[in-house]
Amino acid sequence: MHQPAPPAGFATRRRLLAAISVLSLSAAGCAGVGGAASGSGGRTLSGNVMYRERIALPPGAVVRVALADVSLADAPARIVAQTDIPTDGRSSPFAYTLRYDPARIDPRMRYALQARIELDGRLLFTNTTHHAAFGPDASTDILVQQVSAPAATAALPVGAWLAEDIRGKGVLDRVQSRLEIAADGSVSGHGGCNGIHTRAQIDGDTFSFLPIASTFMACAPAVMRQETDFIQALQDTRGFRVDDAQRKLYLLDAGGNALVRLAAD
Repeated sequence: MHQPAPPAGFATRRRLLAAISVLSLSAAGCAGVGGAASGSGGRTLSGNVMYRERIALPPGAVVRVALADVSLADAPARIVAQTDIPTDGRSSPFAYTLRYDPARIDPRMRYALQARIELDGRLLFTNTTHHAAFGPDASTDILVQQVSAPAATAALPVGAWLAEDIRGKGVLDRVQSRLEIAADGSVSGHGGCNGIHTRAQIDGDTFSFLPIASTFMACAPAVMRQETDFIQALQDTRGFRVDDAQRKLYLLDAGGNALVRLAAD
């Protein structure tokens, strides 16, 4: 039976539709690698970095999230993409969006998300478990663990101490800024409004405190000023002197000047 000829332009339209189908399948294949699509050919991974401690981070702390090729067990991970998130003194969780180039992703390789929290190059928190970046086991919410400082190697001013003077300004009545220093270097205390936690360490002739974490309650302005002065004095401490006869502890700056005078509590 004679078939009628297709209308003019039919073959051209059919080729165009076929080309569109191929492009659509290619785009879907790229999206299957993982991550949400974004502009200019890039992709993103989004999630949260969190820790269990109910503390705020010290000012200047930064959350760093990286996408790494971890295929080789006997070689360092190759960083594919990285982003830094300022914490601004906030507490966990910290939302992140990590942009990466899908052209750098090889389906034959294994990729993981890594997270750490640093302050001036010093590691405070890091993840200790594997977080797959792609595939059915992908996990973009990352739990990080606090890093323990090395144990103190010299005598520390162990004991409970109550501040009597902070930078020559005295202290408020009925507002206690205090420290309790343990033999292993762990330090707990109270700034006047918030609980504080840190570690004390001796390095050669220098005595100092590691970055100080605190809770985040708000109190009267005068109380907050004393707490701020106290915490800043701890961060500026580079030495100490104990007066056994008077049962006093003096925290000293780098020049040997007294920052805080505390009495045995």
